[in-house]
Formats: sequence, structure tokens, C-alpha cells
Amino acid sequence: MIDEAHIHNLDAQQLRHLVRTLIAEAADTLASQQAEIGRKDREIAFKQAFIDKLTHEMAVLKRLKFAAQSEAYSAEQRSLLEEAIDTDLVALAADIEQAQPSPQTQDDKQKPKRQALPASLPRREIHHEPNSTTCHCGCQLKRIGQDVAEKLDYVPGVFSVERHIRGKWVCAQCETLVQAPVPAHVIDKGIPTAGLLAQVLVAKYADHLPLYRQENLFARAGLAIARSTLAHWVGQCGVQLQPLVDALRTELLKHSVLHADETPVAMLKPGKGKTHRAYLWSYCTTAYDDTKAVVFDFADSRAGQHARDFLGLPGRVGEDGWHGSLVCDDYSGYKACFEMGVTEAGCLAHARRKFHELWANHQSTVGEGALKFFMQLYAIEREVRQLDAGERKRIRQERSRPVADALHLWLSEQRKKLPEGSATAKAIDYSLGRWRALTRYIDDGNLPADNNWVENQIRPIAIGRNNWLFAGSLRAGKRAAAVMSLVHSARLNGHDPYAYLKDVLERLPTQPASRVEELLPHRWRPEYATI
Repeated sequence: MIDEAHIHNLDAQQLRHLVRTLIAEAADTLASQQAEIGRKDREIAFKQAFIDKLTHEMAVLKRLKFAAQSEAYSAEQRSLLEEAIDTDLVALAADIEQAQPSPQTQDDKQKPKRQALPASLPRREIHHEPNSTTCHCGCQLKRIGQDVAEKLDYVPGVFSVERHIRGKWVCAQCETLVQAPVPAHVIDKGIPTAGLLAQVLVAKYADHLPLYRQENLFARAGLAIARSTLAHWVGQCGVQLQPLVDALRTELLKHSVLHADETPVAMLKPGKGKTHRAYLWSYCTTAYDDTKAVVFDFADSRAGQHARDFLGLPGRVGEDGWHGSLVCDDYSGYKACFEMGVTEAGCLAHARRKFHELWANHQSTVGEGALKFFMQLYAIEREVRQLDAGERKRIRQERSRPVADALHLWLSEQRKKLPEGSATAKAIDYSLGRWRALTRYIDDGNLPADNNWVENQIRPIAIGRNNWLFAGSLRAGKRAAAVMSLVHSARLNGHDPYAYLKDVLERLPTQPASRVEELLPHRWRPEYATI
């Protein structure tokens, strides 16, 4: 700020300098304002494009929901499709609300009133009162009433109601009203407790019970909950849990050795009345790693680009992507990863399996001979399983290397005796063609000998494969993959998935985004859970 009296004391040259300075400052300010306006315009345009995309996707799903009734689906397929679409619609609505929060304009009196919970259900009162009943003016507050909110809780087979009672306290002197805040909840103003939400998620994604079956189970327990309501809850939880799954993926990619595998699942293609083969890609740490974690990634195909996207390859600007050792089978979709700096570690079990098939189906002497070598290699692996990486490497080099070299020599000699194209020749070519990858584990104590660890994580999921009939969009499949990542990671760490999800859903609404990793399954402890 320039003093007016000071200006009168300036000569002509000083005045010209002052004017030039003010013009330059004004130009800088204008340029800065224009740049900020441009940035905000671009941000608004991006958000609007995102909202338009979600709105279009929502319109397509609504059309599919009503069109599904006229398509050639069985009653079970139609139920699965409808519940997946209902859940997708809720998730889309939540995404749109986050992208463009709108002010509340509807009068509360015009909102449909939620039906009261049955009076026959047992109730448990939870009181929320102010920390202090002394007013800031020094007078004692007087309790004048209370607000009561009822939440529906569930333990297997039994419904109950939590009555959250918030007393109203007022100061007679200054008329100050004090009341404890509404406890944060993963579904704002919803009736389900975290325990009921955890039950629905675990039943759907761990016990493979579709929502229409859960609807029947809840009815037998004393309260019918429409599957559309259950779908609404699942969609909301999927949106709220996604940051935790993203943090789990980030944590997984910090490790230098990972397993990878993929398994097909059926995905409904509305409009055709048929199913399309989609894939659930699985990535997890090894059995030797202290961190036990698995992340599932749902994709509409088996294209190798999905693996590269998950691993961050070829890497964004300023980022290198993941460049550790990937334990996998010989699927060609992984090959591009190895050209981008990822180290290939083969699966000894896949090589062994081909010789076992020869022996089991044709009593092949070559198959039987190869199995004896594999038997020796796996016997050594059982001995070193509990050892540290350095000792495991030493024993492998000392004992496994001679067996592997002998197997390689024996296979090479057998191959010379076989015609091209025979089943035995193909089994031998598989092993010889990727021998370096198959035996890389011998010189690295952190590498497992095979990919069985991740296959064991997928195996329980295959049980529910008939219940995996997703809508045409990837949204339902990706939501399932996200929740299953948390559920199965909790199991890997020895946790009860229900207790884990219940505690996470209770804490997530108030957990700072910068500390969300504290809720990851390998860092969570049962004693954290509230009783």
C-alpha cells in the first residue's frame, strides 16, 4: 500500500517507475487469475465429462434391468443379473455424488418415510451424551429431550436393534443447546449396522450366497430385507472400501516377488442371453513373505495388457512400474512384462503336471522317470520351507542343483528318441523351453519353486463360480474382486473375515485418508475390534 502523502514527494522519474511497477504487478495478477480460471475450467470440464460418462452408464444399466425380463435367462440367472445391476446403479450414484455433490433441496417432509423396525426384535440401547454438562457460561445444562435412531444389527440367525439415544441438554441461562454428534456410519443415515453389512458382504463374496438367497435367509430369521435393499448396501460398501483395496495393491507392489495367475468366470452379456468368458486375475505375496496379501483384479478378457496395467508397466512419467520377480505359468500374456524388466520365475508344478498326466493316462515310462526327479526336488523344498532365504538358497544350490542338472540331461536324451508332435515330446519341450525360468528358484532363496500358493488362493473362489454372473459392465466384477481381496487377505492373516470387515466398516468413516493403510488385513489385529 502506497501512502498518498508520499506520492506528492516523488519526482517525475520516480512516478514513471512507480507506474511501471504497478502495471507489471497488475499484469502478473491478471495472468495468475486467468491461469487459475483456465485450470478450474479444465477441472470442471473433466468432472462434467466423467459425470456424463457415469450418467450414460447408469441409463444403459436401467435399460438392461427392464430388458432382462424379456431375455432368455433362467430365473436364477435373472435374479443374479438384477441384483448385480441394482448394486451397480447404487455405486454409480455414489460416484456421481462424489464428483458433483449437490445441495439438499428436497424437504424432509416430502421424503418417503422409512418403515419402522419391528417392535418384536430385541433392542439394545446405546447412549451418546456430551462430554460435559456444564455450559460455557458456567451454568449447569438441563436435559430437555433426546433423539433416537435405530440401527438394524445381525449375528448369524438373530436380528436385533441398536437404539442410539442422543440426549438434548440446554442451558437455562443462555439457552445454549448441547447434543452429542451423530456417530459416523459407512452408509450415511442408513439402518444397517457395520455387523449386518459385514454379514452380507462375507456371505456374498466368501460364502458365495447371492443376495436373493440371503433375502430368504433373513426372512427365516424374522425380518424380510428386499434384495434391492441388500444390493444398495453392497454398492455403497463397495465404493467406501475401494480406497482400502487401492492401498492394499500399493502395498503389494512394494514386494520384490509376487505370484500371478488367472481363472475364467462367467459374465452375462445382456442383449444376447448368453455368458461371456471374463477373467479374475490374482496377485499375491509368497508363502515366504511376512506380509500376507492377495489382490484380485477382474477383467473382461485374458489380454496381457491387464497384467501390465496392474503392475504399472511400462510405467508412467516419473514412475518405473514394478520390476520384481513374477512367479507364473507359461501363459503368453505375461511375456511382454518380461520384456519390460520383470524377471520370469517359472512354475515347477506345471512342468511336473504334464509328466503326471502322461503317467496317469498312458502309464508312460518317460513320465514315470521324470516324476522321480521331481519327487526329489520337492522333497528338498519341504525340508527348506521354514528356513531363512540365505540357508534355503545354500541347500538348494548344494542339493537341488545336481538333481535339476541330471533331469535336464535326461530329458534332453529322451527328447532325441521321440517324434515331433507327440504328447511326451510336448511335455519335455515345455520344460526344456523354459528351463532357466523353472530353475531360477535354486539361486534365489526368496523365490518359491512353483505357483501353487496363488492357485490355492483362487481355488476357494472357484466354488462360487456358478454364482458369478455379472452384468455387462465390469463394475460388478471389479467390486467383487475388491471385496474378495480384503476377505481373502484377512483369511491369509488368520483373521475371521466377518470380524475384520465389521471393525473396518465401523472405523473407515472416521479414518484419515493418510492412515487408511492401518486398516489393511496384515496390519489389523483382532484386539482392535469392538465388542
